[in-house]
Amino acid sequence: MMTNEKEQGNILKAYTLLLYFSGSMIMHGPGDECISDFLKSGLLKRLPLSSSNPRFIHAASLLRSQDTSDKERCKKELNSDFNRLFAQNSLSLAPPHKSFYEKDDYQKKNGNSEGVSGFYDSYGWQSHIRDTYNDDHLGTGLLFLNRLIEYYMQLDDDACKREMRSEISRFINKHILSWVPQWQEDVMAQARTQFYKGIAELIYACTEDIVTLHGDK
Repeated sequence: MMTNEKEQGNILKAYTLLLYFSGSMIMHGPGDECISDFLKSGLLKRLPLSSSNPRFIHAASLLRSQDTSDKERCKKELNSDFNRLFAQNSLSLAPPHKSFYEKDDYQKKNGNSEGVSGFYDSYGWQSHIRDTYNDDHLGTGLLFLNRLIEYYMQLDDDACKREMRSEISRFINKHILSWVPQWQEDVMAQARTQFYKGIAELIYACTEDIVTLHGDK
């Protein structure tokens, strides 16, 4: 997957683009402008990178199979699915919140006592997103992950880069991959559109790939 530092940087930039897009789709939903943009750009048909991860390949297949021939119908179907799955109320079918899937007892049992807010605060991360969405919202976590990757790509010192790679993997393992697999299963079971099934699979696959890219299990 990686042959040199420049290639690694390009791969990470492509992953941050996919995570930003996917995070927006579960936070804000597919607005009119966004739908027009991804239909014109062909993002659903042509992702900016490839991966040998079977989950990534499946995600790409799901996104490509979304029917976009009728823009208005597509917009209606995607907005309906977004509201059913992720709306900020107790009726959502696949709440994108870590706290929904990792209750206090589960966290204690697994020794996962560090809260995600503490991770953000340790980096002095201030964002208007934290004023609107809970810290444990998956979209918030993906934005923070992208910020960590940006920090990593700006570093020149090898020792600092190794440390930041470790921090990126630690954040993904403790605060994303610890619960996203169950969330992804719920989305796959409840979503009516191939698009949102693909988005959930893509988030899972991209975070897995980033950990693998950094040489961690």
